[in-house]
Amino acid sequence: MARTVLVPLLRNEVAPRFDLALEVLLARISDEGEEISRDIILLDHASADGLCDFVLKNDVAAVLVGGIEEEYYHYLRWKRVEVVDQVMGPVDAVLERFRAGRLAPGDILYGEEAWS
Repeated sequence: MARTVLVPLLRNEVAPRFDLALEVLLARISDEGEEISRDIILLDHASADGLCDFVLKNDVAAVLVGGIEEEYYHYLRWKRVEVVDQVMGPVDAVLERFRAGRLAPGDILYGEEAWS
């Protein structure tokens, strides 16, 4: 069974703040870690409440994000959504590490060297 992952975007990188993102990437990942599909969704306005509603309406299993307010972090966790926060870097590198099961809070994935 595939699961859906959401990444708030700023151009081709993880957005620094959950509540200010105007576009998100939705990726479907198979149980084997392969990316099945990828869609970029443009939002009509930035809103943490609206983004939380979007996550729940789209059955998102995991959110990979830079900064997120504690209130929204706990709300999503309460709703059984995995949240990996304080992540920085290009979205492709972040998704690759997530698919491999190696993404952790605080990972910084810039340049040839990736720090964690």
